[in-house]
Amino acid sequence: MLEAAERVAHRAHAPYSKFRVGAAIETADGCIVEGCNVENASYGLTICAERAAVFRAVASGYHAFVRVAIWTPTERPSRPCGACRQVLAEFARRAELEVLLGCQGDLVDILTLAELLPEPFGFEDQA
Repeated sequence: MLEAAERVAHRAHAPYSKFRVGAAIETADGCIVEGCNVENASYGLTICAERAAVFRAVASGYHAFVRVAIWTPTERPSRPCGACRQVLAEFARRAELEVLLGCQGDLVDILTLAELLPEPFGFEDQA
């Protein structure tokens, strides 16, 4: 999965930050859906790789994920931003969504979404 995330990172549209990120999500059905970051001159319209992969998966009919791999062009693995953590929590159908973090260096971190986002906002929190 990290190879897929790295491959899609090279297709990212990152003319401003030059920080090309790729993500690959494994659905409960075993499909792999990829996404990359897409920047915009109006930075608020930029989309992260993780959310691009989630939205692409949902648009393809998938709503349950078991694992996500994220690749960054860094020497050490980078963590997903808070917004991406919350979006992943929306579709994590098991409590311990596995998060693989890879980079151009040799290090790989394997965490759970619960470690990255211990108390996500969810459906049960709505009034």
